[in-house]
Amino acid sequence: MEPSIKTGSIVVIKPSSNYTVGDVITFGKDTKTDIPTTHRIVSSRAQDGVILFTTKGDTNEDKDTNEIRQSDVNGRVLFDVPYFGYIIDLARKPLGFIVLIIIPTLIVVYDEVVKIVREVKKMRKKKEEIPVNTE
Repeated sequence: MEPSIKTGSIVVIKPSSNYTVGDVITFGKDTKTDIPTTHRIVSSRAQDGVILFTTKGDTNEDKDTNEIRQSDVNGRVLFDVPYFGYIIDLARKPLGFIVLIIIPTLIVVYDEVVKIVREVKKMRKKKEEIPVNTE
């Protein structure tokens, strides 16, 4: 969908009850092995009460060969976040998960432990400074 949606972007979609020619839609399965497709509607037609869309990527010369049923459309694209898809893809891999999730979590936990230790030391020091009344 370049140049309107950069490769590696994620799109935010909203389901709708009707789509028109010119809308950018996302359709297809979203599983670990299947990634949905985002293309622009270039034509639509009704057949036996079912609305079918012909789609095309903005930089593709040819239309997509398969028509998309309206019921198979996940939603209309509201906006995209450039390159964020690369980060999500990295986080799905073991090394990426460690770099993006585990290490920052350990840093936050370490920082909180250091703060707690400082506060405990301050409390002990204040407790030692209070004079004991021996009367």
